[in-house]
Amino acid sequence: MVKSKHFYIRKSHRYLGLLLGIQFLLWTIGGLYFSWNNIDEIHGDFQRKKLPLLSSDIQLVSPSIVLDSIRKVHRIDSLVSIQLIDIMGEPYYQIRCISALHNMQSHTNHQELMNHLADAQTGRLRLPLSKDEAIAVAKRHFVNVAKVIKVEKVDSIHSHHEYRSGELPAYAISFEHPTQTTVYVATELGTVQKFRNDKWRVFDFLWMLHTMDYQGRDNFGNILLRAFSIFGLVTVLSGFLLFFVSAKWKRKNKA
Repeated sequence: MVKSKHFYIRKSHRYLGLLLGIQFLLWTIGGLYFSWNNIDEIHGDFQRKKLPLLSSDIQLVSPSIVLDSIRKVHRIDSLVSIQLIDIMGEPYYQIRCISALHNMQSHTNHQELMNHLADAQTGRLRLPLSKDEAIAVAKRHFVNVAKVIKVEKVDSIHSHHEYRSGELPAYAISFEHPTQTTVYVATELGTVQKFRNDKWRVFDFLWMLHTMDYQGRDNFGNILLRAFSIFGLVTVLSGFLLFFVSAKWKRKNKA
Protein backbone atom coordinates (compact mmCIF):
# COMPACT_ATOMS: atom_id res chain seq x y z
CA MET A 1 0.00 0.00 0.00
CA VAL A 2 1.43 3.35 -1.05
CA LYS A 3 1.53 5.80 1.83
CA SER A 4 0.22 9.30 1.26
CA LYS A 5 2.08 12.62 1.54
CA HIS A 6 -0.17 13.32 4.51
CA PHE A 7 1.34 10.37 6.37
CA TYR A 8 4.94 11.49 5.80
CA ILE A 9 4.25 15.12 6.71
CA ARG A 10 2.49 14.08 9.92
CA LYS A 11 5.31 11.68 10.84
CA SER A 12 8.01 14.31 10.17
CA HIS A 13 6.11 16.89 12.18
CA ARG A 14 5.72 14.47 15.12
CA TYR A 15 9.43 13.63 15.35
CA LEU A 16 10.53 17.23 14.86
CA GLY A 17 8.13 18.26 17.60
CA LEU A 18 9.53 15.61 19.91
CA LEU A 19 13.09 16.73 19.15
CA LEU A 20 12.41 20.42 19.65
CA GLY A 21 9.71 20.27 22.31
CA ILE A 22 12.12 20.07 25.25
CA GLN A 23 14.24 22.95 23.94
CA PHE A 24 11.15 25.07 23.28
CA LEU A 25 10.09 24.41 26.87
CA LEU A 26 13.52 25.50 28.15
CA TRP A 27 13.36 28.65 26.02
CA THR A 28 9.94 29.44 27.48
CA ILE A 29 11.02 28.83 31.08
CA GLY A 30 14.11 31.00 30.53
CA GLY A 31 12.06 33.75 28.93
CA LEU A 32 9.62 33.74 31.85
CA TYR A 33 12.45 33.99 34.37
CA PHE A 34 14.16 36.80 32.44
CA SER A 35 10.97 38.84 32.10
CA TRP A 36 9.65 38.29 35.63
CA ASN A 37 12.85 39.27 37.45
CA ASN A 38 14.45 42.66 37.92
CA ILE A 39 17.76 42.73 36.06
CA ASP A 40 19.22 45.06 38.73
CA GLU A 41 18.57 42.40 41.36
CA ILE A 42 20.18 39.77 39.15
CA HIS A 43 23.27 41.94 38.66
CA GLY A 44 23.37 42.65 42.39
CA ASP A 45 23.09 46.41 41.93
CA PHE A 46 20.71 46.64 44.89
CA GLN A 47 23.45 45.17 47.09
CA ARG A 48 26.07 47.75 46.11
CA LYS A 49 26.31 50.48 48.71
CA LYS A 50 26.32 54.07 47.47
CA LEU A 51 29.51 55.51 48.92
CA PRO A 52 30.33 59.20 49.40
CA LEU A 53 32.37 60.83 46.66
CA LEU A 54 35.93 61.96 47.19
CA SER A 55 36.30 65.50 48.47
CA SER A 56 37.19 68.21 45.97
CA ASP A 57 39.62 69.70 48.52
CA ILE A 58 42.16 66.88 48.20
CA GLN A 59 45.57 67.80 46.83
CA LEU A 60 46.47 65.56 43.91
CA VAL A 61 49.82 65.07 42.24
CA SER A 62 50.07 65.00 38.46
CA PRO A 63 49.61 61.57 36.85
CA SER A 64 52.83 62.31 34.96
CA ILE A 65 54.75 61.82 38.20
CA VAL A 66 53.21 58.37 38.57
CA LEU A 67 53.99 57.50 34.95
CA ASP A 68 57.62 58.45 35.52
CA SER A 69 57.71 56.07 38.48
CA ILE A 70 56.20 53.27 36.38
CA ARG A 71 58.77 53.83 33.62
CA LYS A 72 61.49 53.05 36.12
CA VAL A 73 59.92 49.60 36.53
CA HIS A 74 59.05 48.74 32.93
CA ARG A 75 58.50 50.25 29.52
CA ILE A 76 55.20 51.96 28.66
CA ASP A 77 54.21 51.92 24.99
CA SER A 78 50.67 53.21 25.30
CA LEU A 79 48.08 54.17 27.90
CA VAL A 80 44.70 52.50 28.20
CA SER A 81 43.26 54.58 31.03
CA ILE A 82 44.08 56.74 34.04
CA GLN A 83 41.29 56.84 36.60
CA LEU A 84 40.94 58.38 40.04
CA ILE A 85 39.39 55.78 42.36
CA ASP A 86 38.48 55.42 46.00
CA ILE A 87 40.15 52.71 48.09
CA MET A 88 38.84 52.75 51.64
CA GLY A 89 38.11 56.47 51.42
CA GLU A 90 41.54 57.42 50.07
CA PRO A 91 42.27 58.66 46.51
CA TYR A 92 44.36 56.46 44.23
CA TYR A 93 45.27 56.52 40.58
CA GLN A 94 44.36 53.36 38.71
CA ILE A 95 46.62 53.24 35.67
CA ARG A 96 46.31 50.70 32.87
CA CYS A 97 49.02 50.65 30.25
CA ILE A 98 50.39 48.43 27.52
CA SER A 99 54.00 47.35 27.23
CA ALA A 100 55.49 45.59 24.21
CA LEU A 101 57.68 42.74 25.38
CA HIS A 102 60.23 40.85 23.30
CA ASN A 103 60.47 37.07 23.54
CA MET A 104 64.15 36.17 23.24
CA GLN A 105 63.45 32.53 22.32
CA SER A 106 60.93 33.06 19.54
CA HIS A 107 62.20 36.55 18.58
CA THR A 108 58.66 37.89 18.59
CA ASN A 109 56.99 40.83 20.28
CA HIS A 110 53.78 40.67 22.23
CA GLN A 111 51.75 43.27 24.09
CA GLU A 112 50.98 42.93 27.76
CA LEU A 113 48.36 44.89 29.69
CA MET A 114 49.68 46.07 33.04
CA ASN A 115 47.78 47.60 35.94
CA HIS A 116 49.21 49.91 38.58
CA LEU A 117 47.90 51.63 41.67
CA ALA A 118 49.44 54.81 43.04
CA ASP A 119 48.62 57.14 45.90
CA ALA A 120 47.05 60.15 44.17
CA GLN A 121 48.32 62.51 46.89
CA THR A 122 51.96 61.43 46.93
CA GLY A 123 52.44 59.64 43.59
CA ARG A 124 53.91 56.64 45.37
CA LEU A 125 53.21 53.29 43.73
CA ARG A 126 51.58 50.68 45.90
CA LEU A 127 51.24 46.91 45.77
CA PRO A 128 48.01 45.18 44.68
CA LEU A 129 45.38 44.70 47.36
CA SER A 130 46.17 42.11 50.00
CA LYS A 131 43.61 39.58 51.18
CA ASP A 132 42.64 41.66 54.21
CA GLU A 133 42.38 44.82 52.11
CA ALA A 134 40.17 43.05 49.56
CA ILE A 135 37.88 41.88 52.35
CA ALA A 136 37.69 45.42 53.71
CA VAL A 137 36.83 46.79 50.25
CA ALA A 138 34.13 44.15 49.75
CA LYS A 139 32.58 44.87 53.15
CA ARG A 140 32.60 48.58 52.48
CA HIS A 141 30.73 48.14 49.20
CA PHE A 142 28.25 45.49 50.38
CA VAL A 143 25.05 47.20 51.49
CA ASN A 144 24.27 44.64 54.19
CA VAL A 145 26.18 43.97 57.37
CA ALA A 146 27.06 40.30 56.97
CA LYS A 147 29.69 37.85 58.10
CA VAL A 148 32.38 36.76 55.66
CA ILE A 149 32.23 32.97 55.43
CA LYS A 150 34.74 32.29 52.65
CA VAL A 151 37.60 34.04 50.88
CA GLU A 152 39.17 32.57 47.75
CA LYS A 153 42.03 33.87 45.61
CA VAL A 154 41.09 33.58 41.94
CA ASP A 155 44.05 33.45 39.57
CA SER A 156 42.43 31.57 36.69
CA ILE A 157 38.89 30.75 35.62
CA HIS A 158 37.13 28.39 33.22
CA SER A 159 34.46 29.30 30.69
CA HIS A 160 31.59 28.45 33.07
CA HIS A 161 32.94 30.29 36.11
CA GLU A 162 30.59 32.95 37.47
CA TYR A 163 33.45 35.47 37.29
CA ARG A 164 34.30 34.69 33.66
CA SER A 165 35.68 37.66 31.70
CA GLY A 166 36.52 39.31 35.02
CA GLU A 167 39.85 40.97 35.76
CA LEU A 168 42.43 38.66 37.33
CA PRO A 169 43.81 38.11 39.88
CA ALA A 170 40.91 38.73 42.22
CA TYR A 171 39.52 37.75 45.59
CA ALA A 172 36.09 36.14 45.86
CA ILE A 173 34.58 37.18 49.19
CA SER A 174 31.43 35.21 50.08
CA PHE A 175 29.00 36.54 52.69
CA GLU A 176 26.61 34.78 55.02
CA HIS A 177 23.44 36.20 53.53
CA PRO A 178 20.12 34.80 52.24
CA THR A 179 21.15 35.73 48.69
CA GLN A 180 24.44 33.77 48.97
CA THR A 181 26.29 36.78 47.59
CA THR A 182 29.93 36.71 46.52
CA VAL A 183 31.79 39.96 45.87
CA TYR A 184 34.75 39.88 43.48
CA VAL A 185 37.55 42.40 44.07
CA ALA A 186 40.33 42.78 41.49
CA THR A 187 43.60 43.11 43.39
CA GLU A 188 45.55 45.07 40.75
CA LEU A 189 42.66 47.43 40.00
CA GLY A 190 41.71 47.93 43.65
CA THR A 191 37.99 47.91 42.88
CA VAL A 192 34.90 45.72 43.18
CA GLN A 193 34.21 44.11 39.83
CA LYS A 194 31.12 41.96 40.24
CA PHE A 195 28.38 40.88 42.63
CA ARG A 196 27.13 37.33 42.20
CA ASN A 197 24.04 36.03 44.02
CA ASP A 198 21.62 33.10 43.72
CA LYS A 199 19.32 34.98 41.34
CA TRP A 200 22.24 35.61 39.01
CA ARG A 201 23.31 31.95 39.18
CA VAL A 202 19.81 30.78 38.16
CA PHE A 203 19.79 33.42 35.43
CA ASP A 204 23.20 32.27 34.19
CA PHE A 205 22.14 28.60 34.03
CA LEU A 206 18.94 29.42 32.16
CA TRP A 207 20.90 31.74 29.89
CA MET A 208 23.17 28.84 28.94
CA LEU A 209 20.10 26.74 28.07
CA HIS A 210 18.65 29.70 26.18
CA THR A 211 21.73 30.32 24.03
CA MET A 212 22.55 26.60 23.82
CA ASP A 213 26.20 27.56 24.23
CA TYR A 214 27.38 24.80 26.52
CA GLN A 215 31.03 25.84 26.22
CA GLY A 216 31.07 29.53 27.04
CA ARG A 217 27.37 30.39 27.58
CA ASP A 218 27.44 33.71 25.74
CA ASN A 219 27.87 32.80 22.06
CA PHE A 220 24.60 33.46 20.22
CA GLY A 221 26.09 32.35 16.91
CA ASN A 222 26.90 28.75 17.81
CA ILE A 223 26.03 25.98 15.36
CA LEU A 224 23.65 24.16 17.72
CA LEU A 225 21.45 27.23 18.21
CA ARG A 226 21.40 27.91 14.48
CA ALA A 227 20.44 24.30 13.74
CA PHE A 228 17.61 24.29 16.27
CA SER A 229 16.37 27.63 14.93
CA ILE A 230 16.13 26.12 11.44
CA PHE A 231 14.51 22.95 12.79
CA GLY A 232 12.03 25.10 14.68
CA LEU A 233 11.10 26.97 11.53
CA VAL A 234 10.70 23.69 9.63
CA THR A 235 8.49 22.34 12.43
CA VAL A 236 6.19 25.36 12.30
CA LEU A 237 5.98 25.28 8.51
CA SER A 238 5.29 21.55 8.53
CA GLY A 239 2.50 22.21 11.03
CA PHE A 240 0.90 24.71 8.65
CA LEU A 241 1.34 22.30 5.76
CA LEU A 242 -0.14 19.47 7.82
CA PHE A 243 -3.18 21.63 8.58
CA PHE A 244 -3.92 22.29 4.91
CA VAL A 245 -3.13 18.74 3.79
CA SER A 246 -5.38 17.34 6.55
CA ALA A 247 -8.21 19.63 5.47
CA LYS A 248 -7.93 18.40 1.86
CA TRP A 249 -7.72 14.78 3.10
CA LYS A 250 -10.93 15.18 5.04
CA ARG A 251 -12.72 16.71 2.04
CA LYS A 252 -11.64 13.80 -0.15
CA ASN A 253 -12.87 11.24 2.39
CA LYS A 254 -16.23 12.98 2.60
CA ALA A 255 -16.48 12.93 -1.17
